[in-house]
Amino acid sequence: MNLELWKKIKKKQFSPIYLLHGSENFLIQETKELLIKYSIEEEEKDFNLSVFDLEETPVEIALADAETLPFMGERRIVILQNPSFLTTEKNKDKVEHNVSVLEHYLKSPAPFTILVFTAPYEKLDERKKIVKLLKTNAEVLTVNTLSEKDLHNWITDRTNQHEVTIRPSAIQELLQVAGTNLMNITQEIEKMCLYLGKNGEITEETVQLLVPRSLEQNIFSLIDKVVNRKLDEALRIFYDLLQNNEEPIKILSLLATQFRLIFQVKELSRQGYGQQQIAGNLKVHPFRVKLAGGQSNLFTQEELLHIMNQLAEADYEMKNGKMDKKLILELFIMKLAK
Repeated sequence: MNLELWKKIKKKQFSPIYLLHGSENFLIQETKELLIKYSIEEEEKDFNLSVFDLEETPVEIALADAETLPFMGERRIVILQNPSFLTTEKNKDKVEHNVSVLEHYLKSPAPFTILVFTAPYEKLDERKKIVKLLKTNAEVLTVNTLSEKDLHNWITDRTNQHEVTIRPSAIQELLQVAGTNLMNITQEIEKMCLYLGKNGEITEETVQLLVPRSLEQNIFSLIDKVVNRKLDEALRIFYDLLQNNEEPIKILSLLATQFRLIFQVKELSRQGYGQQQIAGNLKVHPFRVKLAGGQSNLFTQEELLHIMNQLAEADYEMKNGKMDKKLILELFIMKLAK
């Protein structure tokens, strides 16, 4: 995650062309909004901000707009969304693009326009001439799933924007409680900062007081209580989930998903894969891999296979109405805690 780019934007040190791409669409949108905020005044947006969806509009039409002088302002900003012709994907566009016009523009961009490509794709086709040319001439921000270190830095920067500090232990607690979805984290940070006010400090206690656990994190905690033989606490979490109208079949499904992840992490670790490699192979956040890795040490492979078989049986019993759904889960949790 390149926080340096954000600093340059805030200092109004703009490049004529930006390429924002990757699978973390939240950060692409954040960067786009930051560019709009600092490049033109609010009252100019009706005249000097244009947004084109390249799945519906030919790129040469958007570039004609980029070459139009700004009206009552210093610059224009033109956003080009969904440039799928930069990827290996089969052409889903409803229109044909004259890429040669784009090639010409990239070599000689309009000095009064900021042209921004927002490409929510994990990979671009590096073999294409247009991709090479764009990467050579644009300021590039690649935002795929953040590593744990980058996630910590991003949370710290986010709280600093509100003139609030956050302890490293509170960051860890926040990730465990709220998960790794950046939009969710952003909402929880804003809530805690509003609660504390300027010059406040977010601690573990602040997180525990103000941040509700996501369903997935409750499932993680439930498993954690069970494997540590804290049956009363595990059942309390389960009953709280039922009280919040969570369906037993959904709880069972999430338990199965988590145990499957624990098994896969254990097996891939045994084969010598590192945390980042496992995250890439399983397409989950590295922080989830780290947590699952900690839980995998509490089970043998045979135990995990047996648990997954039990979950499959419980799923069958639920769907066939052989027993009360709540009772099926209670029995599973009790067996697991033995």
